[in-house]
Amino acid sequence: MKLFGKKPPEENQVIKPKKPWYREYGEALIIAGILAIILRTFVIQAFKIPSGSMEETLLIGDHLLVNKFIYGSQVPLFDDRILRIRHPERGDVIVFEFPGDADKSYFNRRDFIKRVVGTPGDKVEVRNKKVFVNGERLAFEQEIHRDPNIVGPGYGPRDNMPMVTVPPESYFVMGDNRDQSFDSRFWGFVPENNIKGLAFIKYWSWNSEETMPRFNRIGRLIE
Repeated sequence: MKLFGKKPPEENQVIKPKKPWYREYGEALIIAGILAIILRTFVIQAFKIPSGSMEETLLIGDHLLVNKFIYGSQVPLFDDRILRIRHPERGDVIVFEFPGDADKSYFNRRDFIKRVVGTPGDKVEVRNKKVFVNGERLAFEQEIHRDPNIVGPGYGPRDNMPMVTVPPESYFVMGDNRDQSFDSRFWGFVPENNIKGLAFIKYWSWNSEETMPRFNRIGRLIE
């Protein structure tokens, strides 16, 4: 029956065949995977602390999130960064690809985490465990020294390092656990393109010795 020359509404509807359940789940998983890759590449990434070089700021077993867009997101296969908010600053805790692994395959390169001590153009020097930047004593609340002995200049740069100038687009980094950190004192500077992001929050901490979580470790790294 026609009303006013038109078909009833139900006669105009097109019923689409329902997708099989496996196709619906498959499409949802593919979309979720693409979003996860985009977030991990350009926005945020999780890391786990494997060593004690950043104690007491970060302990072995701390899990943290790294902001990957604050210094500009890196486009895969390109050196350029997009949408940079700012450059790394003195005091930032950064995650970076170890410069010494540049000749290794992508899957064998290691990620390090340290604190920025010198920015491009800074003159950095270590005298008897004390760090000087541009001639002024630099000390962070978080730095610790567990070895009271001072290593002489002839036995390595741990406690005494001649003045060096940080090159353009590079950074001088050190671990907060100064006596047990393999950092710029030993191997040099971090190119800005090696930096993956700014560590900003600890979301989980696991004490493997006591096999229990450390809830007091959870919280922000920066204010």
